[in-house]
Amino acid sequence: MTRVAAVDCGTNSIRLLVADADPGTGELVDLDRRMTIVRLGQGVDRTGRLAPEALQRTFAACREYAGIIKEHGAERLRFVATSASRDAENRDEFVRGVLDILGVEPEVISGDQEAEFSFTGATKELAGRDHLPKPYLVVDIGGGSTEFVVGDDRVRAARSVDIGCVRMTERHLVRDGVVSDPPSKEQIAAMRADIEAALDLAEETVPLREARTLVGLAGSVTTVSAIAQELPEYDSAAIHHSRVSHDRVREITEWLLRSTHAERAAVPSMHPGRVDVIGAGALVLLSIMERIGAEEVVVSEHDILDGIGWSLA
Repeated sequence: MTRVAAVDCGTNSIRLLVADADPGTGELVDLDRRMTIVRLGQGVDRTGRLAPEALQRTFAACREYAGIIKEHGAERLRFVATSASRDAENRDEFVRGVLDILGVEPEVISGDQEAEFSFTGATKELAGRDHLPKPYLVVDIGGGSTEFVVGDDRVRAARSVDIGCVRMTERHLVRDGVVSDPPSKEQIAAMRADIEAALDLAEETVPLREARTLVGLAGSVTTVSAIAQELPEYDSAAIHHSRVSHDRVREITEWLLRSTHAERAAVPSMHPGRVDVIGAGALVLLSIMERIGAEEVVVSEHDILDGIGWSLA
């Protein structure tokens, strides 16, 4: 057993996993797994810079995580930063802050590396399940980007495209600094066209339609599953490896895009930090399912964070 700590800092959230890794059994035994919405990517698509308040929120979460990592006595730590910090002009400020707090430099990884970690984390425990035929298409719908990975026991092809839930919301659903409540048909159509263009890009290098099992990762997908199950609160155990049909994803997406902020916020399983961006994230998922003709999505709570953990083991 190796006690590892993995931090995944994305555009919308920062997450921590402290776990005991057993390469012999292929098991990661969770000791602590948590997520904080910090919206690091706030305004990056428009300004090209990380906002001071976004950096402060992220550093506050890092300080909390540092205490947890020390408490559990993790032997190895890896901090991976994704889309927002990859794009920002002032990413050096972010790197210095993380190094000061956690003692490790954040690795601003490429989209291909991000895809590899996501695939490992999502599929390692699916091996041997005959009812989930290969190849898998793993889609990780983040805040700034979405990763597409096709593979069997290993990655065959991967691509990252800029259609995350925060980026799509800020690009298409914000007017005069406020998220439309609800968005207009024209806004939704423009967002859908943007998503379709990104899927065209992904298909240039990733054979999306060859997949026989669609595996969906990250908060937009897990929240759709929670809504589909009408959970009284967010329940990771109920969500992990749940399946949501195409028809149900379409119903939920249509409702999210015509609902008000108050109506979405009233959903008991909805994280407050997702209320304004969940409609865009759900539309990305629906568009992918329609593109490849998927009848259902298998939802995984294990993703890039678990892949980072395994890289340390």
